[in-house]
Amino acid sequence: MRFLRNLVQRFTQIFQRTEVDEELLDELEETLILADVGMAMTEKLMSEIRNGVKRGELKTAEDVKAKLRELITDVLGDNTSLRFSETPPTVWLFVGVNGTGKTTTIAKFAHWLQRQGKKPLLVAGDTFRAAAIDQLKVWGDRLKVPVIAHQMGADPAAVAFDGIQAAKARGYDVVLIDTAGRMHTKKNLLEEMRKIYRVATKALEREPDEVLLVLDGTTGQNAIAQAEGFMAAVPVSGIIVTKLDGTAKGGAVLAIKERLGIPIKAVGVGESVEDLELFDPDEFAKALLGENLQ
Repeated sequence: MRFLRNLVQRFTQIFQRTEVDEELLDELEETLILADVGMAMTEKLMSEIRNGVKRGELKTAEDVKAKLRELITDVLGDNTSLRFSETPPTVWLFVGVNGTGKTTTIAKFAHWLQRQGKKPLLVAGDTFRAAAIDQLKVWGDRLKVPVIAHQMGADPAAVAFDGIQAAKARGYDVVLIDTAGRMHTKKNLLEEMRKIYRVATKALEREPDEVLLVLDGTTGQNAIAQAEGFMAAVPVSGIIVTKLDGTAKGGAVLAIKERLGIPIKAVGVGESVEDLELFDPDEFAKALLGENLQ
């Protein structure tokens, strides 16, 4: 997992020591806070670590690292698999504010699905911005993936409906639906999300398989407030965290999972269409603590 270089270096330096003393524990606590893990989660993790040291269970820095990796993995859980429908098309609805990398993330998923031998279809449901429609079309051309789009200002729910119907008629496996993220009209946006979800459910005769909330990793715990807004509108089933390659706030992934109780499904680690990684809690914990560096 390629990310969090500055943060990883801090953890690596801490765990290069041999002796477990108060200075090491204080530095570890400070690094967790700087990583935007949050005070409550940091205190929870450090309480376990300090108790383990007092009981004589954690005698070396390597013991502390192994215990921290175990705790992080436990927090992040194991329910990270993306859901596919037994009856195609599978439908994934992507939500999140503008600027999180949502449209690019959709393109990355389309590319990943192609590599799995599946036929994806893109749906330009952000009809509020012409640039969003154009951006998705550019990605569609680049990946040779069809895009269902209406004109700017069209009803997003109607676009979603047409996309699902097109997938059924033409035999596409997975429908990836983009949506608007204009939080300055939050009430209207969330109503729009609800309508898209209802119409997609009607078109499918079942609920969409995933509602994936895309959060910008560089915003740290501020992403939690965004998430709670969208969760009030639609049943978010998974979270995608983007831009983890360029942030020292990757610890916010723990806070996001702990506060929201929603699994992290994938992370974005760069600008390339290849830079999407399905989330593995144990691999994330190892990478965060400087193990298995690529």
